[in-house]
Amino acid sequence: MSETPQVTDAKFKEEVLESDIPVLVDFWAPWCGPCRMVAPVVDEIAEQYQGQVKVLKLNTDENPQTASQYGIRSIPTLMIFKEGQRVDMVVGAVPKTTLANTLEKYL
Repeated sequence: MSETPQVTDAKFKEEVLESDIPVLVDFWAPWCGPCRMVAPVVDEIAEQYQGQVKVLKLNTDENPQTASQYGIRSIPTLMIFKEGQRVDMVVGAVPKTTLANTLEKYL
């Protein structure tokens, strides 16, 4: 299983907002238990939707600017971006089906 790539404040616009395909961003932190619980689900989604959706992780401790810009109050928060706009979000450690169903709306 592959490790989901990280995105930083500096690369957020280029990697997420300017992407040609929808992007799922996992806002997380290393100390967050639920973030660790949802990480394998995010990896599975990345594999399942390879080529259809770009899946990235953003460490909120290391990238506070983007987390603050999008009003991240609790983590994990999974946001879906399409054509440079935030179109949906899921907060908390959710089952894969919940995340997949949310993503399907934007494909």
